[in-house]
Amino acid sequence: MIDFAKIRSVHFIGVGGIGTSAIARMFLSESKKVSGSDRAPSEITDELMKLGAEIVFGEQTVGEIPERTDLIIYTAAIEVAEPAFLEEIKKLSIPSCSYSEALGEISRDKTTIAIAGTHGKTTTTGMVATVLIDVGLQPTVIVGSVLTREHSNFVAGTGDLFVVEADEYRRSFLSLRPKILVINNLDLDHLDYFKDMADIQSAYASLVAKVPKDGVIITDPSHPHIAPVLAGAHAPILDYRSESVDGLKLPLPGAHNILNAQVALAVGRFLGVPRERMVSALTGFQGTWRRFEFLGETSSGALVYDDYAHNPQKVKALLSGLREKFPTQKIRAVFQPHLYSRTKTLFDGFVNAFGGADEVIFIPIFPAREALDPSISSDMLALAVEKARGKDSGVTSLHSFEEAEHYLKENVKKGDVVVTVGAGDVYKIAKNILN
Repeated sequence: MIDFAKIRSVHFIGVGGIGTSAIARMFLSESKKVSGSDRAPSEITDELMKLGAEIVFGEQTVGEIPERTDLIIYTAAIEVAEPAFLEEIKKLSIPSCSYSEALGEISRDKTTIAIAGTHGKTTTTGMVATVLIDVGLQPTVIVGSVLTREHSNFVAGTGDLFVVEADEYRRSFLSLRPKILVINNLDLDHLDYFKDMADIQSAYASLVAKVPKDGVIITDPSHPHIAPVLAGAHAPILDYRSESVDGLKLPLPGAHNILNAQVALAVGRFLGVPRERMVSALTGFQGTWRRFEFLGETSSGALVYDDYAHNPQKVKALLSGLREKFPTQKIRAVFQPHLYSRTKTLFDGFVNAFGGADEVIFIPIFPAREALDPSISSDMLALAVEKARGKDSGVTSLHSFEEAEHYLKENVKKGDVVVTVGAGDVYKIAKNILN
């Protein structure tokens, strides 16, 4: 247990991560000294440095940690990718904790609204935050993206509420102390860590059991994967699907975003927020970074979008939403699979996920924390999708960003819709074809 109020100087390992950077912003907002390290600079680290953080780049070592540091916070990625480095950190006399453990400390003294689920966590967190901010409840917010309106992944609130995106990977969400727990949905993912659906459900069941009797669990209790995890619940269950969407005009297309909005309405109703004020806030919701994000128009007149979708259900929902918005235009999806393990374990799902696109362009897998696995590749996935789509499949497999950018510049036409898809750095292709 670490008293953050007494911390004066904190160092972040992997400070450029979307989660760790949010907590770095929190400490900076409290006028505390923030230092950190990361592999390479990014837009996120640039913003932190503008706010006063001192950051070094390259190979991360304990020698970079300032002498008078009171606390070290490290990204969960090093637990997998650099266990020896983590062991060195733990041997230091300076207290240390993971990003998820730090979230738990923030959660300890606030009324926590945790947004969990396989799909839609980020957008739902953004919607809930927007509603609560707009009605004046002054929540503190940490989201796994950047809120477009606030230009930040962190909102410093003066109220009692803490809205946080709750990530199930490595059971990290069990550090939280939620009073309001949202489970949007539940599907297979993170099979590099979880054994199977039963293992995933056990993690969610543990989280459900932490919600007190005077709290609430907002979910779809009829969902076949969710129903079993609710057996040990102490808190009442609220079905978000019962929330009326009459008069709601969302700026984001897709049936999945209607469900996300119903969650936000359910959270607000539990907190006693007038419905008309929630509808007004959701109508003005501006979205989040890399979630159905419109980036601009190419010189040839094609519209360019970017999205973080990285498992079959998310890809399918994204392309369905795009088709709803652009029923007659040619949709060209550039997909970068994320992780060898995810591509392999969800292979069959990916094969059938691209029906909403007229053309699918595959680029190499983004490995993130994983070592090369030659038994799986984007070429293999492209061949399977091509076979499933049949004649004139519109499937292309390219082997570099440069190839993809050249292909798009040569082939996209006025009125086409290009969307870069994936949790890696595929968004750079979108930016480059615009520039």
